[in-house]
Amino acid sequence: MATYWDPFQEMDRLFGTVAGNARQSGGMPMDLFRTGDHYVLSMDLPGVDPGTIDVSVEDRTLTVRAERTQRSDGDAQWLVRERPAGTFARQLTVGRGLALDSISASYADGVLSLTIPVSEEAKPRKVEVAHTAGATPIGQGATESQQTIES
Repeated sequence: MATYWDPFQEMDRLFGTVAGNARQSGGMPMDLFRTGDHYVLSMDLPGVDPGTIDVSVEDRTLTVRAERTQRSDGDAQWLVRERPAGTFARQLTVGRGLALDSISASYADGVLSLTIPVSEEAKPRKVEVAHTAGATPIGQGATESQQTIES
């Protein structure tokens, strides 16, 4: 029986649904979808210096780190300060079947986008069935052998 396999299933189990996980993600909400033979992960990182973004893979763990610096205006008296500052990190455990050495990343308009291709081994493929012509029925071969022995 064939089953659908999703390499991000373990991530979903560990982190819950994406929409409900925004508060736990340290201010790094994300979207994840599959299109064709690759996955696209988009992560909101507004106000982050692009030079501080670090994406790394170790074993089956994808880690994204970024830093947002606190704005300091000397003698300003802050009335509201809700935008978090500091280092943010998010780790995702991914399943097998992804080409983790071929991840590409881009950062534009406060959104980090990762493209993660499916590995060649995990892609579906068709198996050719060979057909041999001129097969001898089993019953005919046994009858001829018996006739030769009896003669």
